[in-house]
Amino acid sequence: MNFGILFSYVGLGLMLAAPIGPVNSARLDKGIKNGFWHAWIVGFGAIVADACFMMLVYLGLVRFINIPIVQIFLWLFGGFVLIYTGIEAVKTANKFKFDYRNKTDSIVSCFVTGFFITITSPLSILFWLGIYGSVLAETAVNNGFSRVLLYSAMIFLGITIWDLFVATLTSGFKRFFNYRMLIVISALSGVSLILFGVYFVWQGLKAIFGQ
Repeated sequence: MNFGILFSYVGLGLMLAAPIGPVNSARLDKGIKNGFWHAWIVGFGAIVADACFMMLVYLGLVRFINIPIVQIFLWLFGGFVLIYTGIEAVKTANKFKFDYRNKTDSIVSCFVTGFFITITSPLSILFWLGIYGSVLAETAVNNGFSRVLLYSAMIFLGITIWDLFVATLTSGFKRFFNYRMLIVISALSGVSLILFGVYFVWQGLKAIFGQ
């Protein structure tokens, strides 16, 4: 077994999870407001959504995503989800407490946030049904189905490592920043969600009008 190849797939998972994007913005917001577990559960929701995409690839539904009307729906719906989530994050930026016992968000709501941000994100869809679909096809042909499962597990390992890292990092912010700075950071994370949402909606409108 080539461990270099395995580590490369772990790295692929890290590269998928690490870029500054909607899920990481939501992790930052929840981690600052509520602590480690809430930030982690946002990432776990995203991981479950990623697993759903993987199943879609296995079921051969890549062609369905290539239908223009489906792509437009994904851009617009994903954009509205991000805008709504971002607005809520900005509205509640000054309502969290330093006391970890005073939770402003439930575990379930954090999971739903991570899941829906990822499941409606065209960027995630592009990776799993595009890039991963190609990797899956090539690996299956050259190495067999068992190796496909192993490489897929390595991708999820990379995603999980990043989730734990960000949850630990964001929950530790409270120790180093004062209350006002935390409000600003939380609000900025919400604004970033709104901006991503506006971008997605704009892409959907461009697709509608053919520009």
